[in-house]
Amino acid sequence: MNYIDRELDFAAAATFGGATSCVEIECGDDAFFLCDMGSGLQHFGRDAAALCRRGRRAKFNVFLSHMHWDHIMGFPSFLPAFDDATTIVIHSCHDDAENALRRQHDEVSHPVPFDSLAAQISFVTMIPGQPFEVDGMKVTAMQQDHPHASFGYCFTDSVDRRIVYSTDSEHRIDNMDREDAFAAFFRDAELVICDTMYSLAATNSSQEDWGHSSNIVAIDLCRLAGAKRLALFHHDPFHSDDEIQRMHDDSIRYEELTRVGAPLEVLCAYDGLEIAL
Repeated sequence: MNYIDRELDFAAAATFGGATSCVEIECGDDAFFLCDMGSGLQHFGRDAAALCRRGRRAKFNVFLSHMHWDHIMGFPSFLPAFDDATTIVIHSCHDDAENALRRQHDEVSHPVPFDSLAAQISFVTMIPGQPFEVDGMKVTAMQQDHPHASFGYCFTDSVDRRIVYSTDSEHRIDNMDREDAFAAFFRDAELVICDTMYSLAATNSSQEDWGHSSNIVAIDLCRLAGAKRLALFHHDPFHSDDEIQRMHDDSIRYEELTRVGAPLEVLCAYDGLEIAL
């Protein structure tokens, strides 16, 4: 094990995994905070149900970036939703969020109807740019460039630490006013979880207008914003572990070569990653 930890890179020693987007933010409050409900929600739900059985408050505040299936597909198998002691509040900036979740419980797609779920489930429609306070956390949403629109979220705790979740967002160098707005949204964040699905070349050619961004743009935005850490996120499902590892290595080198001032720590997300701030 010591050899593996010391001598091998991550792709050789482990795997980045293949779960779709689901991120938990722990803020010290006893309520759960989640960003998106991709396939990773199933594993999280089992762990959360065990915590609730041991006395953890069974309230889940969910913030959805958008309604594409890879971001909601975990909900039908979310174990706490079958417990009548659970409260689930689903926040989004889409007025069709409830319809999207109900639709994947239709008989043609899933055997368990939405209305048979035992949990108390409610929906809150947020307004981008207007801070929303819930269970000790201030949350602000920002619209992003993605088909059917997606929204990033900035979470600020009681001591003004900030985490930004910004996935499924395409950044365009021909609209710098928009990019300045993102730099302000990322400002001084302890951590930015950012869409880096493609290389910069791909976002400007074959994958242009697909609603995703690159590692290079993410680093430039985080540096401009004075963010402390960047997590490369929403990896291309066609990329192998080795290709993801190379993108991470290239990102670290780019950050070092272009660094001015304080360093930006560049992490690479994988299933089960925990980051302490």
